[in-house]
Amino acid sequence: MTDDASPTDDKGERIAKLMARAGLCSRRDAERWIAEGRVTVDGRVIDTPAVLIADPGSVRVDGQPLPQTQAARLWLFHKPAGLVTTHKDEQGRSTVFDQLPKSLPRVISVGRLDLNSEGLLLLTNDGGLARELELPSNTWIRTYRVRVFGLVSDAALAALKTGVEVEGVRYGAIDAKVEKRTGRNAWLLVSLTEGKNREIRRVMEHLGLKVSRLIRIHYGPFDLGDLARGEVREVSRRHLLDQLGGQLKAASGGEENISKRGWAKAKPKANVKTKPKPKPQDKTRTPRKGPPKTQGRGPGPKKTR
Repeated sequence: MTDDASPTDDKGERIAKLMARAGLCSRRDAERWIAEGRVTVDGRVIDTPAVLIADPGSVRVDGQPLPQTQAARLWLFHKPAGLVTTHKDEQGRSTVFDQLPKSLPRVISVGRLDLNSEGLLLLTNDGGLARELELPSNTWIRTYRVRVFGLVSDAALAALKTGVEVEGVRYGAIDAKVEKRTGRNAWLLVSLTEGKNREIRRVMEHLGLKVSRLIRIHYGPFDLGDLARGEVREVSRRHLLDQLGGQLKAASGGEENISKRGWAKAKPKANVKTKPKPKPQDKTRTPRKGPPKTQGRGPGPKKTR
């Protein structure tokens, strides 16, 4: 790092956070790119993510200026099995981002789902928001439907509520219940707040169970709902504000950076079904002309000849 790019300036924003908020990458990726010498400030290469930036126009990544900061947006994606959650796979496998509509801006994922896992994956164009939503301190519950093969012990599942240690790794409380049994196969409903790498698969293996399917159906306040496999849908601004509030403003630099778009859907479906509001009735009625109708079904007056 040069003397001109001091990390102790009292003004500006940390460069890794700035890169993430621009939707260019996650903070972790930003730190890696900086270490690789791919980032310059005022034409000079930096080697620490602690640099504070007052002028985003002074930053270049691979010789290119930062994208203009966009309003924070969030999408729900129904990830199919067989896709890796990375922008570029060294083994040449298909990625989540290869399957997204071309109309989407550059997005990053909130956490990951491994190759064989499927279900709800959150995507955002704002690295600060992604980091905020990943924090364990949110204590957001992540719920999965898990199909396992083997003899399921209700007592062993109940014991997971106090946490479990597997091969030296301590996992926090896990709520696991049997949803359905079919022979030696069973569907479990598993909820947790940590979501460590391959946590559910490793814990189930520890219990003598083999996971054959793993589908995430909830991530905090966001649900998979009726989202079809491979479909992507944007979360409305109102829903973001209702669910995240101050978190969103803190992560994205204020309410003005929150997208004002509504539901953007690849297919005409909605996560939440709402009943249409009844039309207001006009309480004033036009007086009926002529004599009032007689009540009942009587024969009425006799005709005269």
